[in-house]
Amino acid sequence: MKQKSNVAVIGLGTLGTIVASNLVKGNRSVIIADRKLEKAKKLAQQLGNLAQPAEIPEAFKQADILVLAVWFNAIKELIDTYAIELEGKIIVDPSNPIAPDEKGGFKKIIGENQSAGEILSSLLPKNAKLAKALGTLSGGSLASAAFLEPAKVLFYATDDTSIDADIEQLIQESGFTPLRVGGIDQSIRLEVFGDLHELGALGKPITVSEAKSKNIVSLSMQN
Repeated sequence: MKQKSNVAVIGLGTLGTIVASNLVKGNRSVIIADRKLEKAKKLAQQLGNLAQPAEIPEAFKQADILVLAVWFNAIKELIDTYAIELEGKIIVDPSNPIAPDEKGGFKKIIGENQSAGEILSSLLPKNAKLAKALGTLSGGSLASAAFLEPAKVLFYATDDTSIDADIEQLIQESGFTPLRVGGIDQSIRLEVFGDLHELGALGKPITVSEAKSKNIVSLSMQN
């Protein structure tokens, strides 16, 4: 049996905390890191032995898969700062390129037809591999919809099919069914306002059967 890759969750806000908690619930060991080490230590105490707190630089060195659970602009900074450490790694981008607007909602901070996934992919070291994943549900749904029967779907996209198995295992151990929708050029569909995001056209967590009824599965096979 192939040994599981080391996974680190960087950033322990709402999203990072839920991702780490789901992975532990799915019996996956996870390194957890935040700019405040005490925050990582406190969460590790709550989650138990499968969660290992670390400083961010150490997490980048130890992990094979890095879930960058921070804001889009913060991911760009991390990629720049840890470019050497990212060589050969799998990077999971759950980000949404948004900021609060003046009306109590959110607005995109990049071009209307741009996606965070494509922008971040262009910034990576050549031998690093990016997957857009773990970000198609709101934080509340990512917590409440995990490990349900029938399982809910988490969509993902990547240009490198060699990491499909790693990403799908990560999603399964988070309590969801993985569904690949194509390459990184499909990232915009997985981000807020996109047709495959809960806060876009999708509207709610869905099952594979519901994805089939919406022709999402057949569409994904074409990409």
